[in-house]
Amino acid sequence: MSEARKMTPEESAEKNKKKENAPSRSAARLAAVQALYQMESAGQGVEATIREFQEHRLGGDIEGVALHKADAAFFADILRGAVETQTRLDPYLQRQLASGWRLSRLDATVRAILRAGLYELIRRADVPYKVVINEYVEAARAFFDGDEPGFVNAVLDAAAKEARHDEIQV
Repeated sequence: MSEARKMTPEESAEKNKKKENAPSRSAARLAAVQALYQMESAGQGVEATIREFQEHRLGGDIEGVALHKADAAFFADILRGAVETQTRLDPYLQRQLASGWRLSRLDATVRAILRAGLYELIRRADVPYKVVINEYVEAARAFFDGDEPGFVNAVLDAAAKEARHDEIQV
């Protein structure tokens, strides 16, 4: 059994610097939720929204606080994918809701979170389902203090069991 070599302070600092500068998929997901919300609210097209976010919002700052640099390609994939497959996503999500509930009754931000999360569950098999669910629950926590994160967890968990049944050992 070999011993792991301890990093020098310089190596550790360089590794942390690379992590800090690496484009973040978490930031891309959060931006995609914001973009989906904006598109629904303003009726803006997907390509115009992608351009706006890439030019002005991804990795920028809010009130002087620097945001994590978002993975722009991942952001664009989620946004395009969620929009292009929305006619498939919405009925899928509708099946996960309680009887009598309509997707249109949900808060627009919750709809955006669920659409982005479901897109990843259906089309991004390279991302483990647990990561997808956790990331979108965290996105819900960024917007809501109430029951919404638990609701997002329940809906995406049910959707994952349907969409990723081969990956999930029930």
